[in-house]
Amino acid sequence: MTDDFARAVRDGLSASPKTLPSRFFYDERGSALFEEITELAEYYPTRTEMGILVERAPQIAECTAPGSVLIEFGSGSSRKTETLIAALDGLAAYVPIDVSASALEGACQRLQQRFPNVAMIPIVGDFHQPPALPAHLVDAPRIGFFPGSTIGNFTQDEAQNLLRIMAKTLGPQGRLIIGVDLRKDISRLLPAYDDALGVTAAFNKNMLTRMNRELGANFDLDQFRHRAVWNEADSRIEMWLESLCEQTVRIEGRSITFRSAEGIHTENSHKYSIPQFQALAERAGFGSLNVWSDPQALFSVHELVVRAL
Repeated sequence: MTDDFARAVRDGLSASPKTLPSRFFYDERGSALFEEITELAEYYPTRTEMGILVERAPQIAECTAPGSVLIEFGSGSSRKTETLIAALDGLAAYVPIDVSASALEGACQRLQQRFPNVAMIPIVGDFHQPPALPAHLVDAPRIGFFPGSTIGNFTQDEAQNLLRIMAKTLGPQGRLIIGVDLRKDISRLLPAYDDALGVTAAFNKNMLTRMNRELGANFDLDQFRHRAVWNEADSRIEMWLESLCEQTVRIEGRSITFRSAEGIHTENSHKYSIPQFQALAERAGFGSLNVWSDPQALFSVHELVVRAL
């Protein structure tokens, strides 16, 4: 992971504008900070999506055959998954895929205690390759889970390619339950990514701390600030780390210069209308079975089925 991180940092900080992949937010400290973010008053996605899942889990379960395998892409703490597993009678196995071994270990220990009859098959790594399942589960029906509107972190081309990979992982007639954040007024959007307590700012700046620790960089965190901006043309929130002055940072023996107000682009969070996302999923080989939202139309959960590979 360190080599991958170092390569991404070298490439990203040599680009114009400077960028860093958002997947590197999630070291142990970053994962803990994100869990704090999900509890913030401003951050509506987690509690809104959970409310939809609690309401619709029985309906999802009705269409899930006994002996199915639940595959979660980027599982994290698996808190939302617990709601699904509780509803899915006869589930054979849960396959969480995540880059954090510690998150997987903690989640699987907790879930195994509650669901002793469900096999836990954690996979450390990213979810861009189909997982290798035990032989006795290869032909089992598969249902995928991708909550949190993580799909919004990708450009439309990237999201379409990722959905195609998920379709291959799930196989013909495999189903995918996916959370998608919806377009809304920026007065509601921006505070969700720039909270009053500064937790999101600490989450963003933790990328600098990680470079200092793992790559021997000398970023002064006080000389950067967190910024969240709305990009109307691309329908997305962008997160940036903005330099507060002209400065030079050393990293892996190289000097990286920053102009005053120059930024590092660290994350996108695309927002969709329901028809826009359904069209994207269709281009990736999925058909739409159901879509559910909350009364305020803040967030949506889609049930898709693989139609074409």
